[in-house]
Amino acid sequence: MEKSSIDQIKAALFGLAVGDALGVPVEFREREGLQLHPVTDMMAYGTHHQPAGTWSDDSSLAFCLAEALTNRFSLPLIAQYFIDWRYKNFWTPHGTVFDIGITTQEAIERLAKGIEPVLAGGFYEDENGNGSLMRILPLLFYVKDKPVTERFELTKAVSSLTHGHIRAIIACFYYLEFARLLLERPDKMKAFYSLQQTVPLFLKEYGIPSKEVVLFNRLLQEDLQYVSAATIQSGGYVLHTLEASIWCILTTDNYADAVLQAVNLGRDTDTTAAVTGGLAGLLYGQEAIPGRWISVLARKEDIEDLAVRMNTLKSYL
Repeated sequence: MEKSSIDQIKAALFGLAVGDALGVPVEFREREGLQLHPVTDMMAYGTHHQPAGTWSDDSSLAFCLAEALTNRFSLPLIAQYFIDWRYKNFWTPHGTVFDIGITTQEAIERLAKGIEPVLAGGFYEDENGNGSLMRILPLLFYVKDKPVTERFELTKAVSSLTHGHIRAIIACFYYLEFARLLLERPDKMKAFYSLQQTVPLFLKEYGIPSKEVVLFNRLLQEDLQYVSAATIQSGGYVLHTLEASIWCILTTDNYADAVLQAVNLGRDTDTTAAVTGGLAGLLYGQEAIPGRWISVLARKEDIEDLAVRMNTLKSYL
């Protein structure tokens, strides 16, 4: 890994967690209300009655994945950390779990019963929530230098702990490929257009059914930056979360505007902003994240330490 890797890891982890924390107080709020009273700064209480700077299950599970990667790549270890989060409050912001998606809950219950990790996630079409997309970013630093087929298969395996349908897996793969290009060169438009060339070709060669690939046409065929906000959906469906996050990246030019735009889309505010925030952190760097937001972030010293320990990934890449 390059000398700058520690800075990139910090940017990704803090970018994700800050976005998440901005969205927590207004989760489930509708867009119309947020247009009248938009989120402009870190807030306290609200939907989940949590202090300012509190992140949700999005960051918790991302940190569990990152924690596992500081040891070795092991699906059983990742699974165990997910179980420890749910039942022992591991990597929670304040010692309690206050938010969890249904599909993720059911998958962790299966993991706790000893189901093989890659078989634990939901495989049905109606189980395509954003619960694996929201936590997948730390995997970037393990897969980034591997061949594309291995990147896809590792992404598939890690997504499948909670979300095993191919749609969720493609979404995670696209997201990590976008993030990987930002690591190489912080040019969002080049990354977006590059993926329109490479991702469809790879998915076809890999044998992904065209009926699934076509669902990603907004990302793979269209110029997403020019679509109207009214057509961007922001609920818990994985494809909508991915589209919303990329749209927020393409239509803003700094970290704060990207994550606030994500939050103010409404509904699944914390996840849309977390997914957006991870990319925005990589694109603009940790120094672009407002210091006042990091200063109130729960367990910021622990996140810093986690990033430092993640940097030891270089020893087994």
